[in-house]
Amino acid sequence: MTLQAILFVLIIIGGTALLSWPLGRYMAGVMDPKGGKGTMTGLFQAIVGPLGREEQGWKAYVFAILAFNIVIFTVVYLIQTFQGALPFNPDGMGAVNPDLMFNTAASFTTNTNLQHYSGEATYSYFTQLGGLMWLQFVTPAVGLAAPTAMARALSGRALGNFWVDLQRATFLVLLPLSLVFAALLVIGGLPMTFEGSVVATTLEGVQQTIARGPVAAFVTIKQLGTNGGGFFGPNSTHPLENVSFYTNMIQMVAIIIVPMACVWMFARIVGRIKHGFVIFAVMLCFVLIKTAGSVGFETAPTQAFNDLPIAQDVGNLEGKELRFGATGGPLWAVLTTATSNGSVGAMHDSLNPLAGMMPMVGMWLNESFGGVGVGMINMFLYIVVAVFVAGMMIGRTPEYLGWRIEAREVKLALFALLAHGAFILLGTAIFAATPWGAETLNNSGPHGFSEILYEFTSAAANNGSGFEGLGDNTVPWNITTGLVMIFSRFIPIILPLAIVGFMSQKRRATESSGTLSVEGGVFATMLAVTVIVVGALTFFPAATLGPIAEHVMYMN
Repeated sequence: MTLQAILFVLIIIGGTALLSWPLGRYMAGVMDPKGGKGTMTGLFQAIVGPLGREEQGWKAYVFAILAFNIVIFTVVYLIQTFQGALPFNPDGMGAVNPDLMFNTAASFTTNTNLQHYSGEATYSYFTQLGGLMWLQFVTPAVGLAAPTAMARALSGRALGNFWVDLQRATFLVLLPLSLVFAALLVIGGLPMTFEGSVVATTLEGVQQTIARGPVAAFVTIKQLGTNGGGFFGPNSTHPLENVSFYTNMIQMVAIIIVPMACVWMFARIVGRIKHGFVIFAVMLCFVLIKTAGSVGFETAPTQAFNDLPIAQDVGNLEGKELRFGATGGPLWAVLTTATSNGSVGAMHDSLNPLAGMMPMVGMWLNESFGGVGVGMINMFLYIVVAVFVAGMMIGRTPEYLGWRIEAREVKLALFALLAHGAFILLGTAIFAATPWGAETLNNSGPHGFSEILYEFTSAAANNGSGFEGLGDNTVPWNITTGLVMIFSRFIPIILPLAIVGFMSQKRRATESSGTLSVEGGVFATMLAVTVIVVGALTFFPAATLGPIAEHVMYMN
């Protein structure tokens, strides 16, 4: 990596890390206010009545989450169905195929935003704003509510009320942040209009239809909510969705700032700031390692130009936005997959094999900051396993923040972690061995396998990015990835809430000098090793068949 590349990475990641500290303090204050109620909460409870006043156990909290998501899934499916008859449709968009409607509804309900369509050619402004953009607010709010409830339980209190947490996350966290970032993007030149497409005449005298719309509002929440679904098909590589180097930097900050702040929010609610530093440090190390790998591997030219002497000096520029610089694409690829964002600032399919593996590693491990809220929940699963293993090694009853961890909690944590791998590997195996996947590939050999592997990885990690060398708008792809997104979203939310529910039923122990500390370097190392071992044992065989095999075959 050049000095310029290192400075750029440090400015984006380091600067965002610094900004996440005060944001985490603010989020803790509004999601878990002292006294249990703020002005907005009182107003909300007055409107909804008993529904917003009752304290919920973990089962009631989970039921509320599932009920809400069933409703929003149904609403967005119906909006797609009747799109042609609804307002704000100046380009006359009609209904789409039922399997694509199912995939899109599942995708946006699960905060994945995997897009098997091109937005400007498929959906009206009403569908994009009244359906999809609305979900881009409430689905990350669901993700933010869950770790808030989990943190309350770990601090020895009741979980709270899902409906209250949902409105706090939506109106006190995501909406204010979106107003700030949207203003910055509009200043940077992103369009914000309800007028239809414009027809322009080029210098060659050819007429060109240019799609536009309320882009700035849509892009803002797609990044802040780790949604990632683009207003345009090319996502953040589109010149109207990401205008300049300035807007590119703003969007990269927006991708990771809320997931980073979630760690500090969690630490403040449980009252263990030093523990938050340990978790943050482990996550940050993984991000920096993946960034160094992605940017470093892209310094080699792509296979087609490997024999050209000049290519050795410029690296792989294929699929990159030169206005963002050669480092911007690989860095964006890491940030968008270190979180569950999924937007793209470069063509992932054009990355060198091992550089393309770095985004997959981020989604396989699913631990480095992750999506809004759910990233902290995924790390909690690793913490449970790490504490249990460490406790067994030293011959003591495993405890986390004073709560005993026993066989039931560990089984639930392992089931959630292993289910993630099962969805990815089983789906990849089936589609790689059948015409469902083989006939939709744009490439053969290891790279074709990587395209299938990446698609299921993205769906299971609720990420939404893709290698895009894949003809994935088919019935098998739409239905299968839709189901994977649904199960992969709710299993890692339900089971951790069940774990803290079971833990809170026990008597909380007083921590002593013999208790395993979760605030030092030893625990940080144990946690990192747990993440690596689980990820390596699960995904290394698949990596050898895809990106590693491609690197050995073509890059040496």
